[in-house]
Amino acid sequence: MLLISLFIATLFLAYSNGANDNFKGVATLFGSRTSSYQTAILWATFTTLAGAVTATFLASTLIKNFSGKGLVPDAIANSPEFHLAVAIAAGLTVLIATLMGFPISTTHSLTGALVGAGLVAIGLQVNFAALGASFILPLLLSPIIAIPLGAGIYSLYNYIISKWNLSVNQKIIDTCHFLSAGIVSFTRGLNDTPKIFSLILVIEYFSIQGGMITIAIAMALGGLLNSQKVAVTMSEKITSLNHTQGLSANIVTGILVIAASRFGLPVSTTHVSVGSIFGVGFTGKKNNMRVFYQILLSWVLTLPTAAIISGITYRLLQG
Repeated sequence: MLLISLFIATLFLAYSNGANDNFKGVATLFGSRTSSYQTAILWATFTTLAGAVTATFLASTLIKNFSGKGLVPDAIANSPEFHLAVAIAAGLTVLIATLMGFPISTTHSLTGALVGAGLVAIGLQVNFAALGASFILPLLLSPIIAIPLGAGIYSLYNYIISKWNLSVNQKIIDTCHFLSAGIVSFTRGLNDTPKIFSLILVIEYFSIQGGMITIAIAMALGGLLNSQKVAVTMSEKITSLNHTQGLSANIVTGILVIAASRFGLPVSTTHVSVGSIFGVGFTGKKNNMRVFYQILLSWVLTLPTAAIISGITYRLLQG
């Protein structure tokens, strides 16, 4: 019964992840009116599924990182109760943010949930050094790198166009924009699917391939059914976007997340995507700072919220 509950809770987390994250790769398509909402979310769903399938062959490092091993003793990291508490807490945290329209990081939610359950299990013996090196530092650095890169690439594009008096072919720009959005969604599927699947590693009935594809289907459903509020925040509320700004932001996001997947760094696609969109908007001074500060606050609250829910859930499961 405990393993069935763990499986259902993990699918709930995958659904919540899809609802909050799937649209982020295509937000600039909708925000710049390069495509309709329906076309954007279908493109995101297809390319995210492709990334998830690819993850079954390439992302073993992330599976290990998010199983909790190294953060807490293996005896606890391998227990179904620990994984169930983490899945419930991370799923609830992401779903609450989604219903409020805030794009938060599932990576951050999982990190907080691992810490919360770990603190209840073994107290301050949690390996905080591993936490800082493997989780916190990459999560903090991703938006800090993405903002100047987004601004820099868009500024460089404008400089080249004006310097050599080049004409812009809108059809080529839009095609590249769609391709870049697909790459971002692909890398998100590649990066996030193994993190969520790691929670059901203790269920021996699943192969890696079968488990990841099941997770990917739940993620796709979440994006198709519940991504509207986050879509509006990402596409319209942070800044207004033109076609080349959207393309510039997606190029930055794709490069950073692909590099992170290659080296097993758990960066947040959310943090990178929001940072790059903010960066390109910064060049035209069109950013909505109030919305940006609200998003930053939601990021700050994500880890402690997930930790508290996870700690309480783990304690109840022990009882």
